[in-house]
Amino acid sequence: MTLRVTLAVAARVLSQLRRDHRTVAMLIVMPALLVTLMWWMFHDSPTTFDRVGGPLLAVFPAIIMFIVTSVATLRERSSGTLSRLFTLPMAKLDFLLGYALAFAVIAVVQALVVVSIALYALDLDIQGAAWQLGVVAVLDGILGTALGLFASAFAATEFQAVQMMPAVMIPQLLLCGLLLPRDQLPDVLHAVSTVLPLSYAVDAVLGVAQGNSPVAEMLVVLGFIVAALGLGAATLKRRTA
Repeated sequence: MTLRVTLAVAARVLSQLRRDHRTVAMLIVMPALLVTLMWWMFHDSPTTFDRVGGPLLAVFPAIIMFIVTSVATLRERSSGTLSRLFTLPMAKLDFLLGYALAFAVIAVVQALVVVSIALYALDLDIQGAAWQLGVVAVLDGILGTALGLFASAFAATEFQAVQMMPAVMIPQLLLCGLLLPRDQLPDVLHAVSTVLPLSYAVDAVLGVAQGNSPVAEMLVVLGFIVAALGLGAATLKRRTA
Protein backbone atom coordinates (compact mmCIF):
# COMPACT_ATOMS: atom_id res chain seq x y z
CA MET A 1 0.00 0.00 0.00
CA THR A 2 1.22 3.51 -0.92
CA LEU A 3 -0.23 6.62 0.69
CA ARG A 4 0.29 8.68 -2.47
CA VAL A 5 -1.66 6.18 -4.57
CA THR A 6 -4.43 5.91 -1.97
CA LEU A 7 -4.85 9.69 -1.90
CA ALA A 8 -4.86 9.79 -5.71
CA VAL A 9 -7.70 7.24 -5.80
CA ALA A 10 -9.63 9.24 -3.18
CA ALA A 11 -9.16 12.45 -5.19
CA ARG A 12 -10.38 10.69 -8.33
CA VAL A 13 -13.53 9.40 -6.59
CA LEU A 14 -14.29 12.82 -5.08
CA SER A 15 -13.85 14.40 -8.51
CA GLN A 16 -16.37 11.94 -9.96
CA LEU A 17 -18.82 12.60 -7.14
CA ARG A 18 -18.49 16.34 -7.58
CA ARG A 19 -19.89 15.95 -11.10
CA ASP A 20 -22.65 13.59 -9.98
CA HIS A 21 -25.01 15.97 -8.20
CA ARG A 22 -27.81 13.46 -7.77
CA THR A 23 -25.60 10.94 -5.98
CA VAL A 24 -24.15 13.62 -3.71
CA ALA A 25 -27.67 14.84 -2.91
CA MET A 26 -28.74 11.29 -2.10
CA LEU A 27 -25.74 10.71 0.17
CA ILE A 28 -26.01 13.99 2.07
CA VAL A 29 -29.69 14.90 2.00
CA MET A 30 -31.50 11.54 2.02
CA PRO A 31 -30.62 10.50 5.62
CA ALA A 32 -31.84 13.86 6.90
CA LEU A 33 -35.06 13.55 4.88
CA LEU A 34 -35.70 10.05 6.21
CA VAL A 35 -35.10 11.11 9.81
CA THR A 36 -37.44 14.07 9.25
CA LEU A 37 -40.08 11.71 7.87
CA MET A 38 -39.82 9.58 11.00
CA TRP A 39 -40.13 12.72 13.16
CA TRP A 40 -43.29 13.66 11.24
CA MET A 41 -44.72 10.17 11.72
CA PHE A 42 -44.22 10.41 15.49
CA HIS A 43 -45.04 14.10 15.78
CA ASP A 44 -47.79 13.37 18.30
CA SER A 45 -45.52 11.02 20.24
CA PRO A 46 -42.20 12.84 20.76
CA THR A 47 -40.97 10.30 23.30
CA THR A 48 -41.18 7.60 20.63
CA PHE A 49 -39.12 9.70 18.24
CA ASP A 50 -36.58 10.34 21.00
CA ARG A 51 -36.29 6.55 21.43
CA VAL A 52 -35.88 5.64 17.74
CA GLY A 53 -34.40 8.87 16.40
CA GLY A 54 -30.91 8.19 17.71
CA PRO A 55 -30.61 4.69 16.22
CA LEU A 56 -31.89 6.05 12.90
CA LEU A 57 -28.81 8.28 12.78
CA ALA A 58 -26.78 5.06 12.66
CA VAL A 59 -29.03 3.03 10.37
CA PHE A 60 -29.89 5.42 7.53
CA PRO A 61 -26.34 6.64 6.73
CA ALA A 62 -24.99 3.09 6.83
CA ILE A 63 -27.66 1.73 4.48
CA ILE A 64 -27.37 4.56 1.96
CA MET A 65 -23.57 4.43 1.95
CA PHE A 66 -23.73 0.66 1.47
CA ILE A 67 -25.95 0.94 -1.62
CA VAL A 68 -23.97 3.71 -3.30
CA THR A 69 -20.49 2.28 -2.69
CA SER A 70 -21.40 -1.29 -3.67
CA VAL A 71 -22.90 -0.11 -6.97
CA ALA A 72 -20.08 2.37 -7.66
CA THR A 73 -17.37 -0.24 -7.09
CA LEU A 74 -19.16 -2.78 -9.28
CA ARG A 75 -19.47 -0.16 -12.03
CA GLU A 76 -15.71 0.40 -11.92
CA ARG A 77 -15.16 -3.31 -12.40
CA SER A 78 -17.79 -3.96 -15.07
CA SER A 79 -16.69 -0.96 -17.15
CA GLY A 80 -13.09 -2.17 -17.20
CA THR A 81 -11.84 0.88 -15.32
CA LEU A 82 -10.56 -1.26 -12.46
CA SER A 83 -8.54 -3.45 -14.83
CA ARG A 84 -6.92 -0.38 -16.34
CA LEU A 85 -6.16 1.05 -12.92
CA PHE A 86 -4.43 -2.15 -11.88
CA THR A 87 -2.03 -1.86 -14.80
CA LEU A 88 -0.55 0.95 -12.71
CA PRO A 89 1.52 0.32 -9.57
CA MET A 90 -1.57 0.15 -7.34
CA ALA A 91 -2.53 -2.50 -4.80
CA LYS A 92 -6.10 -3.62 -4.17
CA LEU A 93 -5.92 -2.11 -0.70
CA ASP A 94 -4.93 1.25 -2.24
CA PHE A 95 -8.12 1.15 -4.31
CA LEU A 96 -10.39 0.23 -1.41
CA LEU A 97 -8.80 2.64 1.05
CA GLY A 98 -9.01 5.41 -1.55
CA TYR A 99 -12.73 4.75 -1.96
CA ALA A 100 -13.21 4.55 1.81
CA LEU A 101 -11.34 7.82 2.33
CA ALA A 102 -13.37 9.62 -0.33
CA PHE A 103 -16.67 8.45 1.11
CA ALA A 104 -15.41 9.26 4.62
CA VAL A 105 -15.25 12.89 3.49
CA ILE A 106 -18.86 12.59 2.32
CA ALA A 107 -19.76 10.90 5.63
CA VAL A 108 -18.46 13.92 7.57
CA VAL A 109 -20.70 16.28 5.62
CA GLN A 110 -23.57 13.81 5.83
CA ALA A 111 -23.20 13.56 9.62
CA LEU A 112 -23.03 17.34 10.07
CA VAL A 113 -26.27 17.75 8.13
CA VAL A 114 -28.31 14.92 9.64
CA VAL A 115 -27.15 15.45 13.25
CA SER A 116 -27.70 19.22 13.06
CA ILE A 117 -31.22 18.76 11.71
CA ALA A 118 -32.07 16.03 14.23
CA LEU A 119 -30.84 18.02 17.23
CA TYR A 120 -31.69 21.60 16.36
CA ALA A 121 -34.66 21.36 13.98
CA LEU A 122 -36.37 18.18 15.18
CA ASP A 123 -35.46 18.57 18.87
CA LEU A 124 -34.07 15.06 19.29
CA ASP A 125 -33.41 14.67 23.01
CA ILE A 126 -29.97 13.28 23.89
CA GLN A 127 -27.96 13.55 27.09
CA GLY A 128 -24.52 13.28 25.49
CA ALA A 129 -22.58 15.91 23.56
CA ALA A 130 -23.55 16.74 19.98
CA TRP A 131 -19.99 16.21 18.77
CA GLN A 132 -20.02 12.64 20.11
CA LEU A 133 -23.18 11.93 18.14
CA GLY A 134 -21.54 13.43 15.06
CA VAL A 135 -18.43 11.25 15.41
CA VAL A 136 -20.58 8.14 15.78
CA ALA A 137 -22.65 9.11 12.72
CA VAL A 138 -19.47 9.56 10.67
CA LEU A 139 -18.18 6.17 11.78
CA ASP A 140 -21.50 4.55 10.89
CA GLY A 141 -21.39 6.06 7.41
CA ILE A 142 -17.88 4.68 6.92
CA LEU A 143 -19.12 1.30 8.17
CA GLY A 144 -21.74 1.27 5.42
CA THR A 145 -19.03 2.18 2.91
CA ALA A 146 -16.72 -0.63 4.06
CA LEU A 147 -19.53 -3.20 3.98
CA GLY A 148 -20.54 -2.01 0.52
CA LEU A 149 -16.98 -2.33 -0.78
CA PHE A 150 -16.76 -5.85 0.65
CA ALA A 151 -20.18 -6.96 -0.65
CA SER A 152 -19.47 -5.68 -4.17
CA ALA A 153 -16.84 -8.41 -4.58
CA PHE A 154 -19.62 -11.01 -4.66
CA ALA A 155 -21.79 -9.28 -7.29
CA ALA A 156 -21.42 -9.59 -11.06
CA THR A 157 -23.78 -6.77 -12.09
CA GLU A 158 -25.04 -3.52 -10.59
CA PHE A 159 -28.45 -5.13 -10.13
CA GLN A 160 -26.86 -7.91 -8.10
CA ALA A 161 -25.02 -5.29 -6.05
CA VAL A 162 -28.37 -3.74 -5.11
CA GLN A 163 -29.68 -7.20 -4.27
CA MET A 164 -26.90 -7.57 -1.73
CA MET A 165 -28.60 -4.93 0.41
CA PRO A 166 -31.46 -7.19 1.61
CA ALA A 167 -28.98 -9.99 2.27
CA VAL A 168 -26.42 -7.91 4.17
CA MET A 169 -28.26 -4.93 5.68
CA ILE A 170 -31.90 -5.94 6.27
CA PRO A 171 -31.08 -8.68 8.83
CA GLN A 172 -28.89 -6.18 10.66
CA LEU A 173 -31.69 -3.61 10.54
CA LEU A 174 -34.09 -6.11 12.14
CA LEU A 175 -31.69 -7.28 14.85
CA CYS A 176 -29.72 -4.13 15.70
CA GLY A 177 -32.08 -2.96 18.45
CA LEU A 178 -34.02 -0.42 16.42
CA LEU A 179 -37.33 -2.32 16.44
CA LEU A 180 -36.83 -4.22 19.69
CA PRO A 181 -34.10 -3.92 22.33
CA ARG A 182 -31.53 -6.63 21.70
CA ASP A 183 -31.81 -7.99 25.23
CA GLN A 184 -35.47 -8.81 24.50
CA LEU A 185 -34.68 -10.87 21.40
CA PRO A 186 -34.89 -14.68 21.50
CA ASP A 187 -31.61 -16.20 22.64
CA VAL A 188 -30.52 -17.37 19.18
CA LEU A 189 -31.31 -14.04 17.55
CA HIS A 190 -29.57 -12.17 20.35
CA ALA A 191 -26.48 -14.29 19.77
CA VAL A 192 -26.62 -13.52 16.04
CA SER A 193 -27.00 -9.79 16.74
CA THR A 194 -23.76 -9.76 18.73
CA VAL A 195 -21.73 -10.53 15.58
CA LEU A 196 -23.46 -7.92 13.40
CA PRO A 197 -21.69 -4.54 13.08
CA LEU A 198 -24.85 -2.43 12.90
CA SER A 199 -25.78 -3.63 16.41
CA TYR A 200 -22.73 -1.86 17.81
CA ALA A 201 -23.36 1.21 15.65
CA VAL A 202 -26.82 1.51 17.20
CA ASP A 203 -25.45 0.77 20.68
CA ALA A 204 -22.96 3.64 20.24
CA VAL A 205 -25.72 6.07 19.37
CA LEU A 206 -27.86 4.85 22.26
CA GLY A 207 -24.87 5.31 24.56
CA VAL A 208 -24.55 8.96 23.50
CA ALA A 209 -28.31 9.47 23.88
CA GLN A 210 -28.11 8.18 27.45
CA GLY A 211 -25.06 10.24 28.31
CA ASN A 212 -22.67 7.27 28.39
CA SER A 213 -19.31 6.95 26.69
CA PRO A 214 -19.59 5.09 23.35
CA VAL A 215 -15.85 4.42 23.05
CA ALA A 216 -16.09 0.61 23.40
CA GLU A 217 -18.83 0.33 20.79
CA MET A 218 -17.01 2.70 18.44
CA LEU A 219 -13.86 0.59 18.68
CA VAL A 220 -15.87 -2.49 17.74
CA VAL A 221 -17.37 -0.65 14.75
CA LEU A 222 -13.87 0.45 13.75
CA GLY A 223 -12.74 -3.16 13.97
CA PHE A 224 -15.54 -4.22 11.63
CA ILE A 225 -14.53 -1.46 9.20
CA VAL A 226 -10.91 -2.63 9.14
CA ALA A 227 -11.98 -6.27 8.75
CA ALA A 228 -14.40 -5.46 5.90
CA LEU A 229 -11.74 -3.49 4.03
CA GLY A 230 -9.17 -6.26 4.55
CA LEU A 231 -11.55 -8.96 3.34
CA GLY A 232 -12.60 -6.73 0.46
CA ALA A 233 -8.98 -6.37 -0.64
CA ALA A 234 -8.55 -10.15 -0.46
CA THR A 235 -11.65 -10.90 -2.54
CA LEU A 236 -11.72 -7.95 -4.96
CA LYS A 237 -11.87 -8.99 -8.61
CA ARG A 238 -10.35 -6.85 -11.33
CA ARG A 239 -13.23 -7.45 -13.72
CA THR A 240 -16.60 -9.16 -13.79
CA ALA A 241 -16.81 -12.68 -15.11
